Amino acid sequence: MSERLVNTFCAMVQISSESGNERDFIYYLKDLFTKELGANCVLDDFGNLIAKIPARNSSSVEPIFFGLHADTVKPGENIEPVIENQIVYSKGETILGADDKAGIAELFEAIRSADCYRPIEIVVSREEEIGFKGSKNIDTSLLKSKMGFVIDTDNLTDIIVGGPSYMSIKVGITGKAAHAGMEPEKGISSIKAASYAISMLKEGWIDDETTVNVGVIRGGEVLNAVPEKTEVKVECRSQIHDKCLRRSDLIKQIFLNAAESVGAKADVTMELLVRCYRISEGTGSVRIAKKAISSAGLDPEVKVICGGTDAASYNEKGIETAVIGMGVQSEHTKDEKIPIPDMIKGVEIIQQIFKEFCEQG
Repeated sequence: MSERLVNTFCAMVQISSESGNERDFIYYLKDLFTKELGANCVLDDFGNLIAKIPARNSSSVEPIFFGLHADTVKPGENIEPVIENQIVYSKGETILGADDKAGIAELFEAIRSADCYRPIEIVVSREEEIGFKGSKNIDTSLLKSKMGFVIDTDNLTDIIVGGPSYMSIKVGITGKAAHAGMEPEKGISSIKAASYAISMLKEGWIDDETTVNVGVIRGGEVLNAVPEKTEVKVECRSQIHDKCLRRSDLIKQIFLNAAESVGAKADVTMELLVRCYRISEGTGSVRIAKKAISSAGLDPEVKVICGGTDAASYNEKGIETAVIGMGVQSEHTKDEKIPIPDMIKGVEIIQQIFKEFCEQG
């Protein structure tokens, strides 16, 4: 199994699918699932892939749901996977794409080699990494599942039952251009205003439930001019919705005040990408995940995190969804990697989930 699993995974990561450019990979999966798993595959209006796989050695008609995402962060083009000491890395110039293609490969292998499972509904969403857009726009009329799992966290022992409210904050600062060598006193530096605001922000962990990050800053056009325009992108996350709102409002006010203090103007746009959620540890999906992880020889740990997943959208839409891991390490960086033994263990956990549902059925 291990060689086939690794070959499948390496083939997947070599298909570029940065957010917004998932089409080729989605169609690759559509063809793969149809031919190898006997799936009935459709794309919804947003381009999400929905695959329905008939039961194997089970009389149950109630499907199990699995959610994954097709897109990767940047830099994710022309990925070259390399294997050293039973660990898959990228060659070094890109991310690896194990987030979330390891989850897809593990689920594919689990289905391909399992003895028994109920009907399975798989959603492979688009644009998860840039605001969960695919899962927000999923056509749930195409789904019958009431319970399932998103395979999209790192540790195989973790079961994620809650995630944060997540605010995207975009700031456009307008100053006044002037020749930097001839009459700099006539200019108003938008970069200075942005820097002043950023210096006053508290970043990283604000408390045990809240984070802030300045992710993007772009300013100026030429070296010899006082920069007129600067753009800053900030995110705020909190497991408590009101904290997210209050901290985001504070960030907005800091940028407005900083711009005004130097004579510039700030335009701040805030978009709530997802609202925090939490499901009970007593729900069926969490209980089954615990049993499956324990049966695979690991100690399950239930967590609420500040990282976002598509599970927020699916729970909001009425599909009880817990998040389980696939073994990736250092995701969203060029150091991203995944040990092959962890991928194999991930397959085992998924097959234990199948077994639990089959026994219930």
